[in-house]
Amino acid sequence: MEQAILRINNISGHISKCPVMHKKASALNSKAWTLINTNPMNTNKSSALRVLVTGAAGQIAYSLVFMIASGQMFGPHQPVVLHLLDIPKMQEALNGVVMELQDAAHPLLQSVIATTDVRTAFTGIQVALLVGAFPRGPGMQRKDLLKVNVNIFREQGEALNKYASRNVKVLVVGNPANTNALTALTQAADLPPQNFSALTRLDQNRAQAMIGEKVGVNVNDVHNVIIWGNHSLTQVPDVTQAFLTQSYSQVTPVVTAVNDDKWLKESFIPQVQNRGAAVIAARKLSSAASAATAIVCHMRDWLLGTKDGEYVSMAVYSDGSYNVPKGLIYSFPVTCHNGEWSIVQGLKISDFIQDKLNQTTKELQEEKDLALSFLSEKK
Repeated sequence: MEQAILRINNISGHISKCPVMHKKASALNSKAWTLINTNPMNTNKSSALRVLVTGAAGQIAYSLVFMIASGQMFGPHQPVVLHLLDIPKMQEALNGVVMELQDAAHPLLQSVIATTDVRTAFTGIQVALLVGAFPRGPGMQRKDLLKVNVNIFREQGEALNKYASRNVKVLVVGNPANTNALTALTQAADLPPQNFSALTRLDQNRAQAMIGEKVGVNVNDVHNVIIWGNHSLTQVPDVTQAFLTQSYSQVTPVVTAVNDDKWLKESFIPQVQNRGAAVIAARKLSSAASAATAIVCHMRDWLLGTKDGEYVSMAVYSDGSYNVPKGLIYSFPVTCHNGEWSIVQGLKISDFIQDKLNQTTKELQEEKDLALSFLSEKK
């Protein structure tokens, strides 16, 4: 398969500010994944993190790669080597992305490998951001979409198993993200299932922003909004555990601050569920910059650790918590420490939310069964 390996030298420039820079170094060191350098005194360029982005010539990646190179994902002291993969017909556009990365002059970007060859792209990677997927076309049934993507993520799971680091952290963004992640996981038998995840952070970010706008506070004051289940129209935005912090001495439950149960049930939930479609209707293109931001948030919290007392939404391998069948890739509230996530336990689930959890669980189980039936077919 045609390939082009393009490398650039580490060159001077300025690092964009990142939320993790506001944390104390000692706190970062106690929570960060061992492969992440959080020490400003450590300038060892040989410790660069190898990060794969698939669909690298696409819209989301066009925002994402510059965020990674600037330090927004892994912090201001962690150099990176970007592995960029796309299909052969996108090679010229991919070369253009590399040129812009050169021109951006990010000092943390040690080199770029831009290729259309799967083996080259996956070899030695420590973080895999699987952004590319086959999009749903006009009149295409979800079953047909799932079948095409099963073949794509079967190949990528096999590549992860053969060529990636044994501790690679995998985030699947391409839809249907939960089941695509499950497909890749099933083909990577030598890798821990806990190292696979799918993106629901965009849905969480959307939900938090809507709550902030509703009650008139900054989004940074909205905490512990949960997205349960599938990244689809059955996802379950849940604010029953969420709270607002407008000062160090004032903590207010979101339900109390909103004080409108009808709005929360009949407007807020469907607005979050349908936000992606609303963006497409408005800009005639799918979410890109906001999706890239959510990818950064997801990986930053996973590898650098979540804040004390807060949890985030990640679609991860179910261990049976909250009666979700084991083995589904399901969005839960989690906390993260040293590159490991833990599902938050013991949350009280209302009957209203439980009914919606049952619906999204049913959908994910059906998707899993269908994907496994496709995987059992001869290639």
